[in-house]
Amino acid sequence: MSQPYILEKPDISIFDQKEIFDYMFEKEKNNFDQILFETSHPSYLYWDKIKYKKFSSKAPIEKIWAAIKFSRWLKSSPTVIMNEDGKFFRWYAHLPKLEEFIHRIDLNTGGHLSLSGSDIDEKNEMKFISRGIIEEAIASSQLEGASTTRKLAKKFLSEGRKPHTENEHMILNNYNSMKAIKEDFKNKPLGIDLLFELHSMIVKNTVSKKELFCFRKDSDNIVVEDTLGQFTYHTPPKITFVESEIKRFIDFANDSSEGHFLHPVIKAIMLHFWVGYLHPFTDGNGRLARLIFYWYLLSKGYWAFSYLPISTMIRKSPSQYAKSYVYSEQDDLDLTYFIDYNVRKVKLAMKDFERYIQKVSYRNKRMNMKAKSNYDLNERQIQLLQYYYENEDEYTTPTMHMNHYQISKSTAIRDLQNLLEQNFVFLKRNRKKACYFATEKIKELFKK
Repeated sequence: MSQPYILEKPDISIFDQKEIFDYMFEKEKNNFDQILFETSHPSYLYWDKIKYKKFSSKAPIEKIWAAIKFSRWLKSSPTVIMNEDGKFFRWYAHLPKLEEFIHRIDLNTGGHLSLSGSDIDEKNEMKFISRGIIEEAIASSQLEGASTTRKLAKKFLSEGRKPHTENEHMILNNYNSMKAIKEDFKNKPLGIDLLFELHSMIVKNTVSKKELFCFRKDSDNIVVEDTLGQFTYHTPPKITFVESEIKRFIDFANDSSEGHFLHPVIKAIMLHFWVGYLHPFTDGNGRLARLIFYWYLLSKGYWAFSYLPISTMIRKSPSQYAKSYVYSEQDDLDLTYFIDYNVRKVKLAMKDFERYIQKVSYRNKRMNMKAKSNYDLNERQIQLLQYYYENEDEYTTPTMHMNHYQISKSTAIRDLQNLLEQNFVFLKRNRKKACYFATEKIKELFKK
């Protein structure tokens, strides 16, 4: 049985409030403003990191931590999210450079579908959305234990075949759920029925039918553990509390709650946390939390988040993701840890997507000109040849081509038949399946 994970906390009760207050405002001597900046940027630090930092102040590190906590509390605001003891989580809205980042999000990820000045035209929109949804579906499933490689998972989704394993069911369920949000659910208000429907979609064929369309029971003894099962990071609240909070959660998600304006990205992160904290179901809570994040942002017109697979960034630091929940719950309900972590992951996802666009644009400019002028190829065919150039041993089928570009079967066959006639691919049948492999001729398009 795993042991509760308890954060290390120094004893700061030895410092009275006046002593801390005096220390904070001896600015010339202690340079406390700089200390606050260094412990909040580029990431919002807890004691376990701060205790190792070197500051210009000569005060004991415990006193510095006490002053940091006091300052954070003074400048923080309560959220609508309540813990089981009836206390509200708070957040420090003065994170360094947060407003600058939020402004950039509004400029670059809103309805005009542009990032860093790289306009995304309609012919490429479907390609980028498909990439984003596929990557998110795979990474979000891997975070919850789906054991597969990204390459195999992408191939499985592209082939459009039925899932054979629980891992494949998880990935396909996530993919279908993300598509449903993009195409339909973003236009619907959240309600208990939609919440149950989303949950049932992501756990389809991976849990028993009795676990669908209902919340977990206390007797299920659901806990959140580390990957080795040594520590319990979170014990969800009693189900009676969950049931009483779900209405407030739904009202908040539908902007029906009273309170100050919250930027949609910050609010989406809070919704993400709230689902994780309540943990209302026996399985699929993490995937559901990340789906709700996307549902809220797409419902508010932040379309470009369809391109940004946040879970791929979270997957690179899963322990930090788990710790951001722990810090927020155990450090006096300071939700800033979770908000800060997710903001940083959004930044990384945006940078990653910008690099991807620039790389594709630079690499393919000359190739596009040759393909269009010499061979009269369309955008789908060009993109397929670009994929072959980087993945020489891969193949495609009419079904895979159809699924990737959301086109009809007959259009997919025409695309591939034309490439076959021009000797860019050759046909090999595998158990009645028509597989199209690349030829050496593709390399000619990439020659200078």
